[in-house]
Amino acid sequence: MGDKTMTAEEVVSRLESGMTLGIGGWGSRRKPMALVRALLRSGITDLTVVSYGGPDVGMLAAAGRIRRLVAAFTTLDSIPLEPHFRAARESGALELVEVDEAMFMWGLRAAANRLPFLPVRAGVGSDVLRVNPGLRTVTSPYGDGWPFTGDGGTASPGPREEFVAMPALRMDAALVHVNRADRLGNGQYLGPDPYFDDLFCEAADAAYVSCERIVDTAELTKEAAPQTLLIKRHAVTGVVQAPNGAHFTSCAPDHDRDEAFQRHYATTEWARFAGRFLTGDEHAYQSAVRAWHEERS
Repeated sequence: MGDKTMTAEEVVSRLESGMTLGIGGWGSRRKPMALVRALLRSGITDLTVVSYGGPDVGMLAAAGRIRRLVAAFTTLDSIPLEPHFRAARESGALELVEVDEAMFMWGLRAAANRLPFLPVRAGVGSDVLRVNPGLRTVTSPYGDGWPFTGDGGTASPGPREEFVAMPALRMDAALVHVNRADRLGNGQYLGPDPYFDDLFCEAADAAYVSCERIVDTAELTKEAAPQTLLIKRHAVTGVVQAPNGAHFTSCAPDHDRDEAFQRHYATTEWARFAGRFLTGDEHAYQSAVRAWHEERS
């Protein structure tokens, strides 16, 4: 129930090389980029990253920090395939575990509920099983149909369905970004989609939430419905106030995606981009971005 506020640097100080790290958001939407940038300023490497991937994956891959990636995709949305991820993948710089979007979600749900796996129809009959030979299937112990007979399904004449057994995506730590949070760790999204940030927090041993603004708890429900309070304090380890902390990804309604800067990121050689924008702290990054926009105007 205490104050969980900390800085991005304090968050990173709790992470270690070799960890399994979950990163919330979706593609180039509401990514915890200020925390990712803080991670890039550290020496942490050899990560297993679990993400509906966007520039978080692209930057970490370009910097050589990812050993293994678990993802359903890695995209910049308006740019279909994240170019720095693509370069790392084509060069063999990281191992990829690619699963269906629904399978990924079910892996998060399994981990959040501390289950070893959950059955899911997604992936059945697809190449997901071919490219992931370690995946297993399970057969329903019950016959098809309803009502449940109480005899183990022996009275049902239907076939027993086969499912993919999606393993739990357990993580050492998760990073997510939301619009508002209080000091206790309650997090609120105000945009059109919650994505799966709550599941990332619940599936990880420790969860760190950055936000556009920290507010008093009472303000969280003053202008928004209680359903927007998706992230609960019991699942959160630390809270970081990071205005514009999702840049260059979107964080509606606080700010849209910075499309011009995203195109610059996607078309610029990594060392050149990192040298201009990622050598200093977060304030230096935001100042460099403003200067870049002024040069273009």
